[in-house]
Amino acid sequence: MEKITKELKVGIAKDKAFRKFLNELNEWWPKEYTWSQDKLKEIRINGQKDGLCTEIGPYGFRCDWGRVTELTENEKIKLKWQISPKREPVPDPEKASDIEIGFKDNKGLTTVEFVHRNFENHGEGAEDYRNVMNGEQGWVYILNAYKKYCEM
Repeated sequence: MEKITKELKVGIAKDKAFRKFLNELNEWWPKEYTWSQDKLKEIRINGQKDGLCTEIGPYGFRCDWGRVTELTENEKIKLKWQISPKREPVPDPEKASDIEIGFKDNKGLTTVEFVHRNFENHGEGAEDYRNVMNGEQGWVYILNAYKKYCEM
């Protein structure tokens, strides 16, 4: 199945863009794209190999929705995307897709290269899932929220 690729230019230096993506997810990730919605307490990526991607909601609700598979400081983040086409957590990483976010210096600005691949691992509904995530309400919306936060 075809991968999703997106590229965006962010008006800040590469190291700052990397830190904002990794360490400030709670500040820019659209709350409407979480299970907890407006009751979200925190969404985060534990910035180390095998670190969990976690949402914390009301009353201690916790959902691990991914895992860091590779991290190169200020350069690259690779994640297992463990959310099914039905928006349910997927505990088995073999049934997850893969995300890679690269950060490249562009004359004091940053080019963010985003790739989401291996949708076929999600099984039934994977093609429709890929199409939704590739649309205006998928990664375009999410990455634009990140860009807007970086350039505030």
